[in-house]
Amino acid sequence: MRLFHFSDDSTITTFTPRSVLVPSQRAPGMEWLNGPLVWAIEEPLDFMYLFPRDCPRILIWATNQTHDAERLRWLGGHRAAAYIEREWYPEVADATLHRYDLPTDSFEPLLDAGMWVSRSTVIPLGRDTLCDVPSAFAPRGVDLRVVDSLLPLKSLWGTTLHASGIRLRNAQAW
Repeated sequence: MRLFHFSDDSTITTFTPRSVLVPSQRAPGMEWLNGPLVWAIEEPLDFMYLFPRDCPRILIWATNQTHDAERLRWLGGHRAAAYIEREWYPEVADATLHRYDLPTDSFEPLLDAGMWVSRSTVIPLGRDTLCDVPSAFAPRGVDLRVVDSLLPLKSLWGTTLHASGIRLRNAQAW
């Protein structure tokens, strides 16, 4: 298993645990997730972070519970889909991202959409630079979809697909 952290900063030599900038509402007993942590994503779901940090996006994929009709309707022949608003596409297309390869020893799984956290300082094993971000989706089996607004996609959370929303506070009218 490989874990990654994505950033627009190419100079990171050490990841130090830090609290999230905008705390999220957490379930009782899970408030610690707003505290000082180093966050990582496992390789099969790294497409969730192939975006500039503040870009709002909705990401969907099938689970074992996904109905065939929903899989066909929303994913077609793709493993997953990533939706962004049209106004963000130029920023995605112009982005240079750095994918840091992280050692796994201090990380614990959150058992939620491939996310892992470490409470310790982490020194990356290496770094890859991604310059043509839109071209990084297809090799991962992910369809990048540009829409006028993410708002009509709220209904995805009522399907049998897994739906994740990131930085939705930055989406139009969200």
